[in-house]
Amino acid sequence: MKQQTIGNSFSLEGKGLHTGVNICLTAHPAPDNHGIRIRRIDMEGTPEIEAVADNVIETVRGTVLKIADSQVSTIEHAMAAFYASGIDNCLFEVNGPEFPILDGSAKLFIEKIQEVGIVAQNDDKEYITITELTECAIATGSNIKAYPAEELELEVKIGFNSPVLKEQYAQLKQLKNFAGDIANARTFVFVREIEPLLNMNLIKGGDLKNAIVIYDNIMPQEALNALTDKLNQPRIDANEPGYLSGALHFENEPARHKLLDVLGDLALTGKPVKGSIVATYPGHTINTEFAKLLRKKYL
Repeated sequence: MKQQTIGNSFSLEGKGLHTGVNICLTAHPAPDNHGIRIRRIDMEGTPEIEAVADNVIETVRGTVLKIADSQVSTIEHAMAAFYASGIDNCLFEVNGPEFPILDGSAKLFIEKIQEVGIVAQNDDKEYITITELTECAIATGSNIKAYPAEELELEVKIGFNSPVLKEQYAQLKQLKNFAGDIANARTFVFVREIEPLLNMNLIKGGDLKNAIVIYDNIMPQEALNALTDKLNQPRIDANEPGYLSGALHFENEPARHKLLDVLGDLALTGKPVKGSIVATYPGHTINTEFAKLLRKKYL
């Protein structure tokens, strides 16, 4: 199969999750063997970063790439959309240190890719083909295993010590189903994680338009009222755990989003993968370590 790029340039604008400032991200077609690269047009010299796992420097609240003084974060949703669409070559231009969070999913990226189309190029794709069980594990209990398979398929299991979100599963048997089954699964966060940040006014770009907010630790009604007021959401009964962000897109939307993140970080291998990926309790740390392992073992 031939390498592919997008049929035309497109732009998306929105707030950065961490900076809270408006950011413009533009995707351009790129030539054969260019790969995915990110150009910081707001910096002197407009430095470029190759979107590969070797350049990951942080994974705490998203995947962060850095070369020299140039870094960019919150790339994983865009990377997932492009990877699932089979796009090998693209130049992103961004005027800030992160990609816009948009609605917290990959939906808008998929819509734009479908709008401009995908173009076949001259050179053949180069694959990472899993030939034997390949495993990555970390001390938290997370692990990712890859098995030989003719095409890429993914399976994800998540689990939290939470009455609202315990164990969930998601799978993607064919990349062509990403747009309908995975792309609009939003990122999620627990109230217990964001409450201290809200109190310190440190959440700058996050709101209920771009995240699922999970209320699972019972708190006083007065405190919950203050929290929902800050989030501009209707007040709810403090004795009833649930989702502050209203209806889910899927019953297992959190697991589907974790699968989206796995795919976005897997894109940092820099090559399409042929294999069956099984991720247990994934996160950006193990996802990117796994991508590094595949690059080291198979490239």
